[in-house]
Amino acid sequence: MPPLIITLTLNPALDLATTADHVAPTHKLRCGPVRRFAGGGGINVARVLHRLGADVCAWALAGGAAGTQVQQLLADEGVPTQLQRIAGDTRENFSVVETTTGQEFRFVLPGPTLQACEWQACLDALANHAPPPRWLIASGSLPPGTPDDFYAQLVRAVSAVSGQGVRVAVDTSGPPLAAALQAGVALVKPSLRELRDLLQRPLEHAADWCTAAQSLVHSGAADTVALSIGEQGAALATREGVWQAPALNVPATTGTTGAGDCFLAALVWALDRGDAPAEALRWGVAAGAAALLHPGTTLAQADDVQRLVRSVPAPVAFNIQP
Repeated sequence: MPPLIITLTLNPALDLATTADHVAPTHKLRCGPVRRFAGGGGINVARVLHRLGADVCAWALAGGAAGTQVQQLLADEGVPTQLQRIAGDTRENFSVVETTTGQEFRFVLPGPTLQACEWQACLDALANHAPPPRWLIASGSLPPGTPDDFYAQLVRAVSAVSGQGVRVAVDTSGPPLAAALQAGVALVKPSLRELRDLLQRPLEHAADWCTAAQSLVHSGAADTVALSIGEQGAALATREGVWQAPALNVPATTGTTGAGDCFLAALVWALDRGDAPAEALRWGVAAGAAALLHPGTTLAQADDVQRLVRSVPAPVAFNIQP
């Protein structure tokens, strides 16, 4: 059976995670054992969706030895995968948790330069996927060589072939985010920093960012805006209203890598099964918190999400006029 949800990762990574007692310049740093994970925004989302029982396929562009490792790691987890081979080598990312402070240091490489024929082949294949999925989640940065409006092109191409039957969710930043919103998406998941950068506004208070999120909805840029606010939780804006839920008090002793991807995965999973927006927000917050319980990009485990969602308070509704 074709997947009901497809995630897209144009710039996947082989994520390496380790620890060090103290991170300092000049000195040779002795690290702990290294753990390897298949990484990149869409891949992380697919891994969590798979754990939650969703019918999902992780679509990614990969090449070289690191790309082969990413493919094998996904196979080891049982995540259905469609890997498009490219000429370049998939990047490696590196994170170190300083054990004395709990601080996480993340080193993210740009990735291989895509040839025009490679990203165009990906766009064409997804736009003409038969039968089309219910959700297409495009998540992560764009590798060098990819136009800033790639996600926007994808939205328009999918819409031209499938009409409104495919709900496209986008999680990116900068010019690719702005271009995708001009095309109009079903769901967008910016962080508060990304929303500030997009709108060039400080958005210092809850009323400010909730109003800004719903303004994107009323402008037609997105049907749903899921805003991650770090230690202050998350907000969700639709045409029906705006809700905010506080973050759970889970100590991030192993870093915060992948928390946003886990939030997005559980949110879409809940929306896809018909949950009301406020309830879906609770699941997203629980999954984001669950990600903090494990090192590197281990990501949220389903049993942790199921346990933590019971601790997420009912989201607060904001009464905002369009």
